[in-house]
Amino acid sequence: MAQNNQTAAARWLAKAELAPPFHAPASRKQWETQRRELRAQLWQLLGKLPPRPKRPAVETLSREDRGDYVLEKFQFDNDAGATVPGYLLLPKTVRGKAPAILYCHWHGGQYELGKEELFQAKHTPEAPGPALATRGFVVLGIDAYCFGERNGCGPGGPGEKGSGGEMSASKFNLWVGRTLWGMIVRDDLMALDYLVSRPEVAADRIGVMGMSMGATRTWWLMALDERLKTGVSICCLTRYQNLIEHEALKAHGIYYFVPNLLNHFDTEAIVALIAPRPVLFLDGDHDVTAPADGIQAIQAAVRPVFRLYGRETDFQSVIYPGQGHIFTPEMWTRTLEWLDARLKESK
Repeated sequence: MAQNNQTAAARWLAKAELAPPFHAPASRKQWETQRRELRAQLWQLLGKLPPRPKRPAVETLSREDRGDYVLEKFQFDNDAGATVPGYLLLPKTVRGKAPAILYCHWHGGQYELGKEELFQAKHTPEAPGPALATRGFVVLGIDAYCFGERNGCGPGGPGEKGSGGEMSASKFNLWVGRTLWGMIVRDDLMALDYLVSRPEVAADRIGVMGMSMGATRTWWLMALDERLKTGVSICCLTRYQNLIEHEALKAHGIYYFVPNLLNHFDTEAIVALIAPRPVLFLDGDHDVTAPADGIQAIQAAVRPVFRLYGRETDFQSVIYPGQGHIFTPEMWTRTLEWLDARLKESK
């Protein structure tokens, strides 16, 4: 059989009959209607998620004074067969209600790490939890499915950890009509429910941030929940069709693939749902997890949506030349400045 010069990925995409590209409508009124439809579709694609309780029943396990902040360890039952452990850092320097950050840890194949990333200067130039708390933010982070204290807590039992446990968790959720990604996001939203309920927190000044898997959690969460007033996503603004074109599907684990999504839209439609709230994306042009041409396509599609609100400058996306999948000191400085400027005073 004769072969053309197309790559295998291009041939697969050409025959997939995917949704047409997303474009911003001509008016804000049209967008508001389309936005409701897109968000409803996004929830549907995540599958038959169990309803969240109005407020998670949280058990505080310990409370420790760490000088500039108080550290609470807690857990809650997610009403889906799992216990979710987390940390809450409460700054001691703030009078009244404080701004807060929902911190989403990364993946990196480091299943044993999870929320402990908050206290490590490994993926960020300094340990993000104490650094943010010292600046006056309440900080909350949980272990996602299959990570940290939840490594070995999947349907395969305690003997199945790491990628094997993640694969079983994905298979189980697909069989019961939902996605592991949807369940990860659902836990994050339960953590947000708890964060909003804390008397120390200014509920109108909550942001979200993370690197890699944490970055993807960041923009999905902002797309789905208006309570998040701003976010910073580091190293994973991934346009899915471009990922395929670059033959880089292997760069991401099975946990975040959502069936049928590309029959409706690509990443730009999800990111557009964030508008007009301010959001910052920081990526390297050599990061195989997020091809730069895909980021540029997202930028071109999303900026017009922010323009409908007169808020085009609130969508910031920076591509750093010559950098890969890394959270640099310059990115960290920019992240802190962004969060200070947009959460320290109510907008």
